[in-house]
Amino acid sequence: MPFGGPDGGDGGSGGSVWLVADSSVVSLLAFRDYPHRIADSGTHGKGAKKHGKSAPDLLVKVPEGTVVKDHETGEVLVDLVNHGDRWLAAQGGEGGKGNTKFFSNKRRAPAFAEQGEICEDKWFRLELKLLADVALVGFPSAGKSTLISTVSNATPKIADYHFTTLTPNLGVVRLDGDSEFVMADLPGLIEGASEGKGMGHQFLRHIERARVLVYLLDLAAVDALSPKAQFDALQQELGSYNPDLLERPVLVVGSKADVLSAADWGKDCPKLDLEISSVDRTNTKELSWKLFELVQHERSLEPERTDYIVHRPAAEGVEVIRDFDGAWRVIGRPAERAVAISDLTDVIALDYVQDKLKKLGVEKALKRAGVREGEEVRIASFAFEYHHDL
Repeated sequence: MPFGGPDGGDGGSGGSVWLVADSSVVSLLAFRDYPHRIADSGTHGKGAKKHGKSAPDLLVKVPEGTVVKDHETGEVLVDLVNHGDRWLAAQGGEGGKGNTKFFSNKRRAPAFAEQGEICEDKWFRLELKLLADVALVGFPSAGKSTLISTVSNATPKIADYHFTTLTPNLGVVRLDGDSEFVMADLPGLIEGASEGKGMGHQFLRHIERARVLVYLLDLAAVDALSPKAQFDALQQELGSYNPDLLERPVLVVGSKADVLSAADWGKDCPKLDLEISSVDRTNTKELSWKLFELVQHERSLEPERTDYIVHRPAAEGVEVIRDFDGAWRVIGRPAERAVAISDLTDVIALDYVQDKLKKLGVEKALKRAGVREGEEVRIASFAFEYHHDL
């Protein structure tokens, strides 16, 4: 409008990408099929001082215990330990200022505006220190390794002799959508484990961190302990080690039902929640859903944390370095924003940029770096010839 003055509105900022530790997420498998996470852009500013809308931040849920590393160097950037901890993975670009923001007594009719900032584009390596939702507890050769290999992505060593499993195996059981939990196949217990026999204390320590326990009783153990004797012995060992374990949610499951059933044992078998066969997959899907429901219930009882940690990058300044071809480069977000002007051929716009860079300390930084008269200085995609007297 004639004599109306500048009226360009500001552009909206783009959304940032945050990684947020969430107790309801147990694996990073979703990133295998879908590795990219992209926040939305802000909308453009318009005339009549109409500002563009900023895009919301994108919150990407990851499991507790997710370690974020630099993709190239492997340097650990952050460890998201507890539910609610969050880390700013990629900063959304700030929206450009409309020409209204550059109006002053000195600049009565600014014919330039600021470009929106280019967003950050980064790659990271995510690693996970898994904690088990469900622990399989049973005597050696009860079928724990076969079960976890059937219902999860774990590939444990399986054989028909005792103590095949010497270290815990962890597997992610995925049902549908986001329905998943972590199952641990623990080495078989022996009588006296709570007193430290064998590797009892090392094995039992892993059980303490599980939300739900599965007593896996071998229904085919005709030459060993009956299912009832197995159940009583397991309860004895867990209770002697830590009485609280007996209060943990539990499913009592009979394994190898393709060989013998609970009915074949009569009174020598305790009441079972389920009979399964990992070989022909009888009731394995039903077991997975029952466990998921128990795990979800236990997760819901955990108090919501309010003391979570928010990790942000340190505020950026400006720095002068040598470029690969000997020219000088000013790096730092404030300096790069200062030159993000739509038309640097405009004398008034160039005057604004020079004033802004001086206030940011770029002039002093160039002098300290030893830039000489006539040398090239680069900021973002712009190149300037340096002169001490300008």
